[in-house]
Amino acid sequence: MGVILLLCCVVSASAKDYTVGDTSGWATNVDYSTWKSGKTFTVNDSLVFNYGGLHTVDEVKESDYKSCTTGNSISTDSSGATTIALKTPGKHYFICATPGHCSLGMKLAVTVVAAAKNTTADTPESAPPSSTTTPSEATSPTTTPTSTSPSTTTTTTINSATINSPSIAILLNMVAVALLKHVLS
Repeated sequence: MGVILLLCCVVSASAKDYTVGDTSGWATNVDYSTWKSGKTFTVNDSLVFNYGGLHTVDEVKESDYKSCTTGNSISTDSSGATTIALKTPGKHYFICATPGHCSLGMKLAVTVVAAAKNTTADTPESAPPSSTTTPSEATSPTTTPTSTSPSTTTTTTINSATINSPSIAILLNMVAVALLKHVLS
């Protein structure tokens, strides 16, 4: 049961939520260039915009970002709490569409990098699967025995570097819950 709980924790640890502007939130006269410096935004991370009043969060093209042009938004929200999932690598541009706010600094450009891929060399069918960990990884791997035939057992090792897809994370969580229900019944 401990392995199942650990697996759930490892799966959910792969994406990060970044609160734009930290405690200042999404507001005029905030230096978002300083806020984003030192941060690495990865596919599946999210930007959380917290704001009040007459503000909006509009995702725009680069040209509209540079000129603070409104009206051509890719997406827009004015709920006061906007979460943007970063689904694709590349540059993403955000502005407040309230007149004058973009020119007062309510604009953010972030570069999103692709999630790390787990690369393994092809191994013969008879060899057990393996994974590589580096000293910089802070999580310990989870090992799950898997029966492949009555006389053979293979061991699969999973760590946070191998779980980058939200679909895989959801599937593993569902399996973990089903196993947990089975163990407890």
